[in-house]
Amino acid sequence: MDSQIKHIHQQLVDKKISCTALIQQKLNALKENTNNTVNSLLDDLALHLAAKVDAKITNGDTIGLLEGIPFGIKDVYMLQGTYATASSNLLKNYKSPYTATAIQKLLNAGAIPIVKENCDSFGHGSSSENTIFGAVKNASNPDLVGGGSSGGSAVNVAKDYTIFSIGGDTGGSVRQPAGYNHVYGLKPTYGRISRYGLMAYASSTDCVGPIAKSVEDIRIVLNVMSGKDVKDQTSITSSEISEEAIKTLSEFKTLKGLGKIGYFKNFIENDAIDSKIKADFLTAIEKIKAKGIQVKALDFFKSDILVSTYYTLAMAETASNLSRLDGSNYGNRIEDKNLKESYAITRSENFSEETKRRIVGGNQVLSQGFSDEIYLKGLALRDAISENFENDFKEVDIILSPVTPNTPPKIGDSLKDPHAMYLSDAYTVGFSLGQLPTLTIPQGTDTGLQITAAKNNDELVLKFANFLKDTI
Repeated sequence: MDSQIKHIHQQLVDKKISCTALIQQKLNALKENTNNTVNSLLDDLALHLAAKVDAKITNGDTIGLLEGIPFGIKDVYMLQGTYATASSNLLKNYKSPYTATAIQKLLNAGAIPIVKENCDSFGHGSSSENTIFGAVKNASNPDLVGGGSSGGSAVNVAKDYTIFSIGGDTGGSVRQPAGYNHVYGLKPTYGRISRYGLMAYASSTDCVGPIAKSVEDIRIVLNVMSGKDVKDQTSITSSEISEEAIKTLSEFKTLKGLGKIGYFKNFIENDAIDSKIKADFLTAIEKIKAKGIQVKALDFFKSDILVSTYYTLAMAETASNLSRLDGSNYGNRIEDKNLKESYAITRSENFSEETKRRIVGGNQVLSQGFSDEIYLKGLALRDAISENFENDFKEVDIILSPVTPNTPPKIGDSLKDPHAMYLSDAYTVGFSLGQLPTLTIPQGTDTGLQITAAKNNDELVLKFANFLKDTI
């Protein structure tokens, strides 16, 4: 699909549509939608900003490429004056006192936020069922989950309710729902986009990520949000990616480096992978080979080790990050006979079962007698995983993988079996631990393919995605 952003921009410039009419159309569609993607509509703000864009066009002023483009925001981002609920009981009445850096950059470019989107509470889940607003329903089949934790964001893009949406990816929370709903979803290199104003889940892997219907729209939004931020010490300086740089090339060997791709054979030889996803992935590999591209099977950590390592560290970090949510400074406070009991009942009553499971698990991991045995071992494994990636990218330019081992489950199934839900992240969490740029594309298997490159090689990921559009 060609760039929707560029198409709408041209329509606005040519006065074929008004920005106000466009925004109202999207708001009406969101109001009527039955996929449970909406936590709150930003009607007043969106229409106010649209009127400003229309006034500029009427006056003959030049508008920017993103000016007037409607987008959605996963409800874990701050947008001053709007609700930031994290789909939780604890923060259901909380209003943002400031705006996240990534969102502010989009506002500065003229993009118009129209909706705060449903998600797993605090990002805790892989199905967007762990939410006070009701389970997000898949864009193709409402009996299936929308994926998570950025399920509302992915479904809104897939259903054309938003032109793009901003999700958050900790262990696959942009990539997996993008795969479930057949759209593009990017987890950039860790630190490329500031995390300031994103509610922290696991600070060492949290990434701001765009979801859209084309590689070009991903590129446009990524460029706007990227950059060093004094408010986030983990943020990094990065170069802008040009449209010319990612255009489709006829031969992958002309891209960069060795012109080889790799895949992890233990992902594909795993007993847990769906037979059709496996067969489709291997077919995609053969089509790539037919283009004369070298493909190398790589050894990697077993998927259960990746999942265990990720959840050990992620639970530890979320237990620490959510310790501030006690009803005193944030959220709905429930009074009891003393301060300690007030803290206890506030957190017990307002956190979901999944969030409590992760906090308890994290506190266990960090507790005396367990931290050396479990947490420090997890840190050592993460270092080993990163070293493995460094060695792999000396041999190949791109690693290709399925996004998920299975197709989307039915709504309700994940809640019955949290362990199965964790294992659905088996193919995404490793790249999060390595802090690598990874893109889901809606091709190759029923839940798409995942393209990964070495750190700071986001451009190469987008370039190869364009290459695959004409290859598989």
